[in-house]
Amino acid sequence: MAMTSLARRRATSLFNSSILRGSAFSRSFASGSDDNDVVVIGGGPGGYVAAIKAAQLGLKTTCIEKRGALGGTCLNVGCIPSKALLHSSHMYHEAVHAFPNHGVKFSQLEVDLPAMMAQKDKAVSGLTRGIEGLFKKNKVNYVKGYGKFAAPNEISVETLEGGNTVIKGKNIIIATGSDVKSLPGVTIDEKKIVSSTGALALSEIPKKLVVIGAGYIGLEMGSVWGRLGSEVTVVEFASDIVPTMDGEVRKQFQRMLEKQKMKFMLKTKVVGVDTSGSAVKLTLEPAAGGEQTTLEADVVLVSEPAAGGEQTTLEADVVLVSAGRTPFTAGLGLDAIGVETDKLGRIPVDHQFMTNVKGVYAIGDVIPGPMLAHKAEEDGVACVEFIAGKEGHVDYDLVPGVVYTHPEVASVGKTEEQVKAAGVAYRVGKFPFMANSRAKAIDDAEGLVKILAEKETDKILGVHIMAPNAGELIHEAVLAMQYGASSEDIARTCHAHPTMSEAVKEAAMATYDKPIHM
Repeated sequence: MAMTSLARRRATSLFNSSILRGSAFSRSFASGSDDNDVVVIGGGPGGYVAAIKAAQLGLKTTCIEKRGALGGTCLNVGCIPSKALLHSSHMYHEAVHAFPNHGVKFSQLEVDLPAMMAQKDKAVSGLTRGIEGLFKKNKVNYVKGYGKFAAPNEISVETLEGGNTVIKGKNIIIATGSDVKSLPGVTIDEKKIVSSTGALALSEIPKKLVVIGAGYIGLEMGSVWGRLGSEVTVVEFASDIVPTMDGEVRKQFQRMLEKQKMKFMLKTKVVGVDTSGSAVKLTLEPAAGGEQTTLEADVVLVSEPAAGGEQTTLEADVVLVSAGRTPFTAGLGLDAIGVETDKLGRIPVDHQFMTNVKGVYAIGDVIPGPMLAHKAEEDGVACVEFIAGKEGHVDYDLVPGVVYTHPEVASVGKTEEQVKAAGVAYRVGKFPFMANSRAKAIDDAEGLVKILAEKETDKILGVHIMAPNAGELIHEAVLAMQYGASSEDIARTCHAHPTMSEAVKEAAMATYDKPIHM
């Protein structure tokens, strides 16, 4: 049987590894010099994973983190706390709306928001301490402070204790992540106008929440507070929510959110914010120009600016700015050593993640590509593998994306719109969870699986899932696509019954032939 390209890469990597372990080259990294083999600036998912992997490969490694808590935005004020609140709010929502249907009734039910926030904080602190433990286990030197380049191989660190130290390294990896993108004329004070960080720490449930921008973060945070009782309105400049999502799935997703009482104002932009009164007043215009309107809310999540139009006014108690994210490179001293950035502030790198300055690398949110924690982790591993003389690899066409609402929406590969635009002849197979036994049994059957495959070869081009736990189901598709599988390969793989994953099998059957249960 022919060896797949991925198998060849793995075999080559194992061969190189066996050579390096016995060579003078591999041992030279651990010389008597005080210099590090690798210095990582940033302790987020990309940075801490790169540091651990570098140490595992026998490289003397130091990681510098300004926050004083490892895990970066993702663990401290992003992915992890938001998922904790999404789960807690979903439990409450289920108790109110779903438990009675299953014969579970309460005489009284209420939200204890401080307890909910405490559970979130406990999860964050536990995971942060866990990473510190991994640093100790793998002998990664951890420096708490703000690092900037003094030279291409020297980092000056203002430590959190108030001192200054210089860390030297043969190879420097920039893994400083990203920051909240601001909007013109909107000042974040984390009180009336908050970022996603502030939205994760509100002291009370807003009566009205306005989300400006219908991206991943906006819809997730809107879901949290909507489940807890907020009236949620989403204002989006574009004509669709989550513009990168497959069009058919996106439409069903929006209908599901509307059934959850989330309101949408599409093709609308925010052109002004007034915080002088007790409520925040937002001035809106149609994206293409038009008359102004007014809307009242307690919390507003601002996500995407736009241009032109007749104006309206919208009131809120709090505005959440969620206009996307921008690479965080401020204060790193990149100009001083000649590291180039593009017009979006990203750092261009070559296939080995090296910048235009020899020995200086960059990974994660500071380089082009999706700003996702798992993508940054893959970057980090591949980067240090290259530094160690191995073959690193990241397939950016197979990075899954997940919206953690309920139902979740997960995808990998191409959308139908992208396949059409590429002029590829294709087939589509779909299967609704309304026809899935497990989904019906648990009374949670909204959603579908959609598979796109090349018509001539049946090779899978993209998979899109809207369902409870879609973020877990998607990885069967990621693995299949990583090995160049066809839809028939999935269809002929035995899936346990009754499971939600059977919907993936049935959609695959529908792609190359016909499903059984529809």
